[in-house]
Amino acid sequence: MELIAPQDLIANMPLSKKGAETIATSRKTLMRIFDRQDPRLLIIVGPCSIHNVDEALVFARQLKELAKEVEESCFIVMRAYVEKPRTRKGWLGLVHDPHLNGSHDILSGLTMTRSFLVELAEMGMPAGTEFLTPHLAPYIEDLISWGCIGARTSSSQIHRQLASLMKMPIGFKNSVDGNVDVAINAIHAARHPHHFMHINDHGKLHLVRSGGNPYTHVVLRGSSTASNYDEASVQKTLCKLREQELPPRVLIDCSHGNAQGQYFLQKKAFQSVLEQIQRGNHQVLGMMLESNLHAGAQLIYNPLDGLQPGVSVTDPCIDYSTAAELISSVSMVISSVQS
Repeated sequence: MELIAPQDLIANMPLSKKGAETIATSRKTLMRIFDRQDPRLLIIVGPCSIHNVDEALVFARQLKELAKEVEESCFIVMRAYVEKPRTRKGWLGLVHDPHLNGSHDILSGLTMTRSFLVELAEMGMPAGTEFLTPHLAPYIEDLISWGCIGARTSSSQIHRQLASLMKMPIGFKNSVDGNVDVAINAIHAARHPHHFMHINDHGKLHLVRSGGNPYTHVVLRGSSTASNYDEASVQKTLCKLREQELPPRVLIDCSHGNAQGQYFLQKKAFQSVLEQIQRGNHQVLGMMLESNLHAGAQLIYNPLDGLQPGVSVTDPCIDYSTAAELISSVSMVISSVQS
């Protein structure tokens, strides 16, 4: 089945002037945070994956209010992951299986995804996502403020080339086995220009020349056997970046390997990183949290009306109130550092 061309989907769901200003302003803010011209912490928070758009918008509206309350100390981006990498098999995300039933209605998935991201931008909520399928980028890249290349694809040349083309900060995660050099090598590659094949606005393959992305950075996410948010691990990564004459900047993912599969341990990781910042580590850009309206996770069963509202169908998440409490605690730490 032939899919809609990116330009046609964008024409059907264009971004207003207000929405475009959200993206432009938030990207500039993120770059200033990266350059340490803005002392605030970047907090990327939201569901492990978006499976119910209405519930995700409820989360976004609450998060928007929180962002106003903590804007002196934090800059908040909503985690809006619409694709999911799988080690073996499983649900592939909103784009690839929007009905959660194996029908793989990708045309509807593209439409639902763009509609959701447009609504986030229109409400003034910056979005962050993982770029998993390079062909998806032309459909949604104008709606994303921060991008990520995941642990399973940081070593992929095509993903490094894609990052070099993006007009937003891009984080590269260390590999699943904890190898940080993979992410550092990816940063090197993505900071330089490339010539490669990519999908254009008409949905056709064409040759592009990327300009290189100076705002690529490491995301520490732990491994299957150990965390790497501790001070020694963070400093080791920063030293490697300095040795290779790269900007010493890291973002800490408090979930995944850094929570060792126990979602509630995100709180421990978050607080540990805050303590490091309080002791003077200003190279930490911020933290990522996996949070949904309610805590935990659930399996996808049919019929789908048995799903619990606001509960993840992929990785387990902390609930919104816990995430809000953690984020609100940042202001006291930042105030003490600045004083």
